[in-house]
Amino acid sequence: MKKYRVTVNGTAYEIELEELTGAAPAPAAAAPAPAPAAAAPAGGEQVTSPMPGTILDVKVSQGASVKKGDVLMILEAMKMENEIMCPCDGKVASINAAKGAAVESGTLLCVIQ
Repeated sequence: MKKYRVTVNGTAYEIELEELTGAAPAPAAAAPAPAPAAAAPAGGEQVTSPMPGTILDVKVSQGASVKKGDVLMILEAMKMENEIMCPCDGKVASINAAKGAAVESGTLLCVIQ
């Protein structure tokens, strides 16, 4: 198994891939390179909406300490409730979406510092 970090729409995901054919040492050396990119930028880690929908609930408040994986908000899209998770440890610097707000894909929801 090889671990990789993939960033989609500004959100970092860690994935594991199983190699089914011959060994390839070159990709193993490339895997650690993305790790520094996961660090929060100087202005904080921006959490954006992955899809259009409505904010059903805001689970955190400004200034609250959060850990990676904590639920920040609940987004309803296509009659399904989606949990918006915290991408990193830190504090909530700002909340940019309120309960009941309609958001588009890529809309800034909050910033974690």
